[in-house]
Amino acid sequence: MSENSISVSRRQLLQFAGLGAAGLFLAGCMPSGGGTGSPAATSGSGLSAGKFTATDFSFASWSLTEEAAAPAIRSLLDGYKKKSDVGITEVSFPYNEYFKQLMLQVRGGQFTGAAHVDVAWLASLAALGKLEDVSALTKGRGYTASALEAAQLDGVQYGFPWTIGAIGLISNSEILDKAGVSEFPTTVDDFEKTLKKLKGLGGGLIPYAASTKAAQLKDVLIWMQTFGSDLVKNGKVTIGDDASVEAVTWYKSLYDQGLIAADVDRFDARSLFAQGRAAIYDDAPVGRSAVTKDSPDPDLDSKLLPQSRPVLKKGDTPRALVWGGAIVVVGGGDGTRTAADFGQWATSDLDAVTADYELRGLPPVTEKAQASAAVKADAFGSRFAEKITATATTNPFWQFPEYAQIETTIAERVQAVLVGQQSAKDAMAQAGEAAQKLLA
Repeated sequence: MSENSISVSRRQLLQFAGLGAAGLFLAGCMPSGGGTGSPAATSGSGLSAGKFTATDFSFASWSLTEEAAAPAIRSLLDGYKKKSDVGITEVSFPYNEYFKQLMLQVRGGQFTGAAHVDVAWLASLAALGKLEDVSALTKGRGYTASALEAAQLDGVQYGFPWTIGAIGLISNSEILDKAGVSEFPTTVDDFEKTLKKLKGLGGGLIPYAASTKAAQLKDVLIWMQTFGSDLVKNGKVTIGDDASVEAVTWYKSLYDQGLIAADVDRFDARSLFAQGRAAIYDDAPVGRSAVTKDSPDPDLDSKLLPQSRPVLKKGDTPRALVWGGAIVVVGGGDGTRTAADFGQWATSDLDAVTADYELRGLPPVTEKAQASAAVKADAFGSRFAEKITATATTNPFWQFPEYAQIETTIAERVQAVLVGQQSAKDAMAQAGEAAQKLLA
């Protein structure tokens, strides 16, 4: 495993989740600023935990644009409105546009309040100098230490951890059974053979609904790591090395054989999987509710099986990507303190958290919620934690505020390979050079 990868031991997982396999959720880690330096939170000493007068505020989330997730988020907002007698202005953009739009609005002073963010974005958002330090409001709320770390940067608590998990492979057991696949493949070679068996079922089935649209092609990074690429080592981008070239060459071969399809992102993959038109795809636990809600198969939920990602050679550790959400508070508005209270309540109030879990099935981050009956009884969550989360690592690019531009640069070059515009060797050499310049 790369010295730059942050992994989670089984012991850490048990500490994070509490005893029992059903609680094996990620002990997520957010890397430090990697030498780029992080600004102090906007409030200096942080928000106070004292009394305050509740006022209206804004809340931003990409989930408000998603049919499956929006009802759960609005239920949460309605609960807080009723509890605190305030108004909440909703701000939303589709996921693929959300980060860019949020950055623009925060930078321009057009947005203040609470914002739902991917933990990968903390370094970039913190660099704007407008996030509040909420450490005083996280004390005594029952968050696990590892969950708090996931929403920290250089020791500053920039957010309330909300859900922490991973992204990995999900399969449809019924389709695999039809193809005669009794056990999920453990190596890349056997994985490709399995995809060919699935293609043999015909009917236009996409064996693996892998991401192929540029907006989501960052997913290929986990395959680069599977093939042995560090991605970043000692502050230097390693993409362009033999392992990354081999991984993209293999990905292109799957594309050429029709084992993966053109123009697919996470949401396309969910739709294909829900309709029974794909056998395997990549997702976080959040995708479960989306695919089951949109599926004509009323029993699809019982057929969802989280799977360990195949390795290059036996004995390697399966790779998975840490994934998690947090609520940050953008200061500067009249409702700043109320926005922070909402963030605290939404992520740590037991009733609010368990109600949200029952609707979305996302791993909670407090000890009490993880010990609740709803979480412990969830077989899918237990298997996901065991097969995927247990070996998840953070993306090493997250430590840099420029990480989004880096991922876009790499994705564009991978796209060029898939459509036949460049060789994998030339494209990855260019991607590595361009990514390194962004860090200069």
